[in-house]
Amino acid sequence: MPPVLRTLHIRGDGPAIALDLAGEGPLLLFLHGIGGNRTNWSEALRHFGGRFTAAAWDARGYGLSEDDDPAEPRAHAAYAADLLRVLDGLGVARAHLCGLSMGGRIAMDFAVRHPARVASLVLADTHLGFGHFTAAEREEFVRLRCGPLEAGRTPREMAPAVARTLMGPEAGDAVFDRLVESMAALRPVSYMRAVACMVQSDRFDAYPAIAAPTLVLAGECDRLTPPAMGREIAARIPGARFAAIPRAGHLANIEAPAAFNALVETFLDEVGA
Repeated sequence: MPPVLRTLHIRGDGPAIALDLAGEGPLLLFLHGIGGNRTNWSEALRHFGGRFTAAAWDARGYGLSEDDDPAEPRAHAAYAADLLRVLDGLGVARAHLCGLSMGGRIAMDFAVRHPARVASLVLADTHLGFGHFTAAEREEFVRLRCGPLEAGRTPREMAPAVARTLMGPEAGDAVFDRLVESMAALRPVSYMRAVACMVQSDRFDAYPAIAAPTLVLAGECDRLTPPAMGREIAARIPGARFAAIPRAGHLANIEAPAAFNALVETFLDEVGA
């Protein structure tokens, strides 16, 4: 029988954070990408709920989670504070973190800030960082992604074209529809603040400080964060290993959930989770 899925909200000093959870055991927390939400991890929760408390959050400003003051600039420290509040709210001393894309950047940052709270780390389809970008290049990166929304386009209008750029060559209509619905659910202001945070509040040089056992994953056909970038991230983290997921694009957990989950499970077995 599959584990029962439940949803709860972690409250306290900050926005309420929504979590889907399944199963019991050590906490394995999944963090979605910048166009996603907690439902992107439904297959992972079913798979891992048999031996873990498998959980997926909505980052602040996404899904069922609250946002903070839109007049305030967003920084990685805000996501780290939310993660710390989630772990404390669940009464967990250490968690296994698996972040995809933006979620990988958040997990990496948290592992550097709070190494004692991280049992292991999976960074999937994660960007190396923007530390080598000039200020003008960072501004242009943000403008290209936020300009259409600032001009009045809706996330749903933008979603089909963006989804095509993220998919691998063998992803079918079901994957396309799922990505479109995920991006259509974005809150424009929250999304734009997240984009600016990922680019402007960067920790490009922090990888060597990661102490947790780390697996870096990349879809073989990911054009946004290609395998070469994943290999470079793994090379910067002491003892990290790298694996590519055949024929998958940027959202490997959705396109190839069986392969994705198998690689994560093997890694967790190896670190003794």
